[in-house]
Order: sequence, then C-alpha cells, then structure tokens
Amino acid sequence: MQVEQTPIEGLLIIKPKVYFDERGYFLESYNQNLFNALTGLHIHWKQDNESRSEKGVLRGLHLQIPPTAQDKLVRVVQGSVWDVAVDLRKNSPTYAQHFGIELNARNKYQFLIPKGFAHAFQVLENDTIFEYKCSETYSPDHECVIRWNDVDLNIKWPLAPAILSDRDNNAAPFSHFQSPF
Repeated sequence: MQVEQTPIEGLLIIKPKVYFDERGYFLESYNQNLFNALTGLHIHWKQDNESRSEKGVLRGLHLQIPPTAQDKLVRVVQGSVWDVAVDLRKNSPTYAQHFGIELNARNKYQFLIPKGFAHAFQVLENDTIFEYKCSETYSPDHECVIRWNDVDLNIKWPLAPAILSDRDNNAAPFSHFQSPF
C-alpha cells in the first residue's frame, strides 16, 4: 500500500498493492495495522456503505456535522467515478477549495476524506459500484447537503448530470453553510 498526499492537507490517496496472475487479481482492500502505520491515523470504522449507479448520476455534496461528523474511505469496485472533496475547515488555508480524482475499478485507488470535508461523486460508467467506510453511523439529524454546482465552489464536473436526487438538486448554496469545523 502506498499513501499519497494531495494539495489539500488531510486528503489522502491510498494505492493498494494489487497482485495479478492468470486467475485474475488479489488485493487487501483494508488492513488496519498497515493503514495506521502509513497514515499515522487511528480511525475506527463503524459503517460500510455501497451504492450502484448509472453514468451521469451525481451524488453530493454531502457531510455530517458534529457530533456525528464522518471520516470516509471511498473506493470503486466496478466502473468509475469522478470523486470530489471540499474543504470546510474554517481555519484551513484551503478553506472552500476542492480536490478531485478519478477512482475506478482499474486503478483501485482509495480516497480518504476526513471530517470537515463535503464529499460528492459523479459516475462515469454505467453499472458503477461505489463502496465507502464511515467512522460514524448515518445520522439524518446531522446531515448537510451543499449545492453540487455552487458557483462559489466552481467544481468542474466531467459530465452533464443525468440523474440527481431531489435533495441534491434542491440543496442550499455554499454561502448558506455555517461551518462547525
């Protein structure tokens, strides 16, 4: 496993070691001891989620606020996504900046999104399966949604979204978000 820093402190790209042979491939999708040693973090994962989506679907920008703020470790099992995290930490030099990365079944990269970030992804291929670990369980009372195409955030999405949930399509603009981070 390799860990790479991104231009935004706290966002990490995790590159698992993949073993290929004539049968296919094998990888450890998560190893707590190795993760802790390489990242210096000790996150207790409480919930795993999986979604399946078609090309053009956009999910986000989502986050949970304290006391149930979540760290997320995301990956694609099948297909591909453009994955984005937005820094919502008020005292961060990269506040309101975002970082995007393609996660797909070929590169098998994982993306660590710590507490204090909003998260979204846009599906680039039909029949994409997206998995993620969360450090806290889902709490609808603490969930926030920020408009995915907010002009102040200026995220460049690779595809015109085909399908959005009503919640994501009607989310409040970034200017209405009061960060608790």
